[in-house]
Amino acid sequence: MNEEQVLEEFRQAGALLEGHFVLSSGLHSGRYLQCARVMMDARRADRLCLALKQKITAAISDNIDMVASPAMGGVVVGYEMGRQFGVPSVFFERVDGKLKLRRGFAIEPGTKCLMAEDIVTTGLSSRECIEAIEALGGVVVAASCLIDRSNGTADIGVPLIPLAKLEVATYTQDNLPPELAALTIEKPGSRNLKS
Repeated sequence: MNEEQVLEEFRQAGALLEGHFVLSSGLHSGRYLQCARVMMDARRADRLCLALKQKITAAISDNIDMVASPAMGGVVVGYEMGRQFGVPSVFFERVDGKLKLRRGFAIEPGTKCLMAEDIVTTGLSSRECIEAIEALGGVVVAASCLIDRSNGTADIGVPLIPLAKLEVATYTQDNLPPELAALTIEKPGSRNLKS
């Protein structure tokens, strides 16, 4: 599956949005990828994550024992990647601002983990999840995402294998272009952001 085919899956799902969005990172953008919409169709999720699995297995030689993801955006992608690899998947949730395993999930020391995300923009959630996995003794052999919005510039500390890369301009609140500033702000991400 090439990058244009991946983006077409997002378009067909109504998951490639135009407007004025505040991302989970706090940055502003005129485009937003709503992975929840693209993953709501199990057949589409299967196609996308199978293609991502193929990229991962071509890029790394390590076995994967478990898939771990940050909630909320990575939960469905992480589950589907676990299904594709035939391994368990767990997700981390924010508790008092820190990513923690709950619901009886555990990562045993030495477990080789794939950290799976939906979208990477700055890499903040990915880095936090990787740190949480490593704090439990897990070994992160690679990270993956459906879309790398940083177009390869996000440094998360381990190899990042995206299904597709996309360069989407982002802006700080004090550096908005006039056409973006004129639009109503939407906050579709999963983190609680203050206005």
